[in-house]
Amino acid sequence: MPRIQYYVAASLDGFIATSADDLGWLLQFDGFEGGTESYEAFMAGVGCIVMGGETYAWLMAHEPGQWPYPGTPCYVFTHHEHSAPPGADITFVRGQVTEFVDDFRSDAAGKNIWVVGGGNLAAQFAAAGLLDEIILSVIPVVLGDGKRLLPVQGPTPALELTASRTLGRGVVELRYLLGGTAS
Repeated sequence: MPRIQYYVAASLDGFIATSADDLGWLLQFDGFEGGTESYEAFMAGVGCIVMGGETYAWLMAHEPGQWPYPGTPCYVFTHHEHSAPPGADITFVRGQVTEFVDDFRSDAAGKNIWVVGGGNLAAQFAAAGLLDEIILSVIPVVLGDGKRLLPVQGPTPALELTASRTLGRGVVELRYLLGGTAS
């Protein structure tokens, strides 16, 4: 069954970006052994992307006019007006994730849904009981503070570790199922 997945990288102390949205600490690991293969295998199973507005703005600021996910439907949750790069299949939405989950599933056409940035959006999916899996690459860097991995209110139920592996440069990839989701 298709899953709603949060595929993400975080520092050793649980941050996905600095407070100023700097990803230099992460980008220094681009191309590490096993990273590209992990990402490509993950993307082969993705049929729809759901993204936060800050992540979208960061992408547009750092890759103006480029869209890294051609051919994949994407929903961007935002309170701002944006335009889409040419050829991108992007729908800008406002509201709760629960209002749009049927649209995500329909557009995914039997494949998985990727919640890509940020932690606040992923936390909304988790709070609604919609987040099925976290695929976390732990990057061997300590940031001290920043944007949290999954800023939920209170503890979650125990997550089920389904896989772990060490990739290059000390990166560890962990796969967790949430809330007893069956594999």
